[in-house]
Amino acid sequence: MDALKKEEFYTIDDIYALPEGERAELIDGKLYNMAPPNTRHQRLVHFFDREIGNYIQRKNGECEVFPSPFAVFLNEDDVNYVEPDISVICDKNKLDDQGCHGAPDWIIEIVSPGSKSMDYMTKLFKYRTAGVREYWIVDPMRGQVTVYGFEKDIVEQYSFGEEMAVGIYEDFSITIE
Repeated sequence: MDALKKEEFYTIDDIYALPEGERAELIDGKLYNMAPPNTRHQRLVHFFDREIGNYIQRKNGECEVFPSPFAVFLNEDDVNYVEPDISVICDKNKLDDQGCHGAPDWIIEIVSPGSKSMDYMTKLFKYRTAGVREYWIVDPMRGQVTVYGFEKDIVEQYSFGEEMAVGIYEDFSITIE
C-alpha cells in the first residue's frame, strides 16, 4: 500500500520567494499560480478602477480603489494572500506599504477560463468568511455579473448592459457596456 502523498503547505514567505514576474495567490496554505491576464480582462479592470475612482473623487470619499496587482492579506495569518482584480478599502488603518491587512470592503474578480472555480467557489467562501462586505464576479465569457451583498445576505445576477447598484454606497451604480 502506497503512503499518502503529503500535500505541500505554503506561507506568504513562499509568495515573496517566487521568481520575478511570477504571480500566485495563497489560500489556506495552498498555492494557486496566476496566468497573465488577457486584453479584455485588463480593459475591465481599467473600467472598474476608473468608474469607482471617479465616484469616490466626486463624493470626496474616504475609500480607495486598488487594481491588481495589489496585496491583500485576508486574515491575521501567513497562509492567506490574494490579489483581487479590484479592491476597495474604506478603513485606512488596514493599509500600509505592503498592501491591505484584513478584508477589503468590496472586491471585484474578473473570471478567466482558468479561474472559474477559484472565483465562484474558493474565493467566494474565503471572502465571505474574512468579512468582505460585497463581492462581484464579472464573467466576460457569459456577459454576466454576480453580485454578493454579504451584509444583507443577497445574491443578484446582472447581464452586461444592465445597471448594477453598488451595495456599499447608496447612490452609485455601474453599467458595463
